[in-house]
Amino acid sequence: MSVDLPIPGSPPTRTSDPPNANPMIEIRHLSKTYNGVAAVNDLSLTVERGDVYGFIGPNGAGKTTTMRILATLLDPTDGEATVDGVSVIDEPERVRLLIGYMPDYYGVYDGIRVWEYLDFFAASYDFRRRERRRIIDDVMALTDLTPLREKLVATLSKGMKQRLCLAKTLIHDPKVLILDEP
Repeated sequence: MSVDLPIPGSPPTRTSDPPNANPMIEIRHLSKTYNGVAAVNDLSLTVERGDVYGFIGPNGAGKTTTMRILATLLDPTDGEATVDGVSVIDEPERVRLLIGYMPDYYGVYDGIRVWEYLDFFAASYDFRRRERRRIIDDVMALTDLTPLREKLVATLSKGMKQRLCLAKTLIHDPKVLILDEP
């Protein structure tokens, strides 16, 4: 089952996945090396639909590298990875529509208002202006940012900037969220 982004004030809707659906994330023998040093070494895992999965490990264990590969920001040295059956190597543009990626370090544009920041990203997903207003209202309500709508991003606390980045990550209603040290 998958959960659609709820409309404020209404319960989430559930849809059944088709029979024999692909795993949401499948990684097979994934490796990434930098100058001969392995950051990820022969990683294989499957994350089914509806599962919540977390990486726990020491610094340098390859957690962020794996997430960046899944987010199509890095190419693996070897192996393969798919999101909902779509290859992160062969079809990165399609994968980017399926995922919402929130990196451990996220940039924000300090000179604009909260709603403008979200509007910028909604526009980048080709949502029309009227649709963008509704989507922005929905994600701001979901992330409790509505009272901060007109505030300049520069005036937000670190925690509120992090919440804003989460709202940006949800703007296109991704099937998979990849959150690096949220």
